[in-house]
Amino acid sequence: MFWLLLLPLIVILLPPLKYRTESLYAPYFDRLAKIKGEKPSEGVQIARRNAVAQLFLFIIWGLLILAASSPQLVGEPEKQIKTARNFLINVDISLSMETTDWVNKEGNRVTRWQAVKEVMNEFIERRQGDRMGLILFGTQAYLQSPFTDDLQVIEALLNESEVGMAGAKTAIGNSIGKSVELFEQDSIQKKVMVLITDGADSGSELNPIQAARLAAVDSIKIYTIGIGTTGPQTYELDEYTLTEIAKASGGQYFQASDRERLEAVYGELDDLEPIEYENNDYIPKRLLFYYPLMGALVLALGYQVIFGLLSTGKKIISKARADG
Repeated sequence: MFWLLLLPLIVILLPPLKYRTESLYAPYFDRLAKIKGEKPSEGVQIARRNAVAQLFLFIIWGLLILAASSPQLVGEPEKQIKTARNFLINVDISLSMETTDWVNKEGNRVTRWQAVKEVMNEFIERRQGDRMGLILFGTQAYLQSPFTDDLQVIEALLNESEVGMAGAKTAIGNSIGKSVELFEQDSIQKKVMVLITDGADSGSELNPIQAARLAAVDSIKIYTIGIGTTGPQTYELDEYTLTEIAKASGGQYFQASDRERLEAVYGELDDLEPIEYENNDYIPKRLLFYYPLMGALVLALGYQVIFGLLSTGKKIISKARADG
């Protein structure tokens, strides 16, 4: 495209423009001219070329060619996060999650639910590229958010949730069934669920292990996390059922007895389900064509104004001399 820059040179090499002026034939013309003391002009005149004007036009032409070539500012290659997975958080908010036997970052005793929310927020922030959904369950399972890539929405809904909102019992089977329904409504093939509970299934219309097998048919992988201890507590953790749920769906069971262990579990999940990136590097580009285009426009306007004023000034001076 830059060969077009040579076009103005071709115009410059062309012979000067000649044009004829109007004239009037009169007898004794030479004698009248001699008496008046003026030298008659020739019938054919040659247009003079203004070097400054030609320079202006050449620069404007060059800027237009530069804008037409679409210049770009190319940045450093960046890896692009690939959205290839639906990640569902399925959390128990039954009354047992109100048990105050965990310690937070500051060393203060907090409820299991408060500790889970604190650690889970950090986990959600690291899952850039995943589309996340949120289900809360107790006696019944409730969809808080369908799958979305706006992870701040998931964090906000999680933080607004309180223990007991879904009832006092722990319907694990119902929550898995609700999750399967949600996954079936979406077309993304890779499906992962994290099921978090601190108790044993109670009040479910669907057996949890059978529900996990149904999830496996739909290619849903379930990671189960057991909160608390397995001893003779008021709310006893059913590790056997959680382990079988994970096995049935190709996932894995984790036991988290305190905040530190829960953080480690989420770190293991990051390793098991890493963020995926596009194979091709993303190269950011910024278009710059408007800079030479604006420069050409400013010069063109300046050319018209400057040479218009000069032409007008010459006419005024010529008229003043003629009148004088």
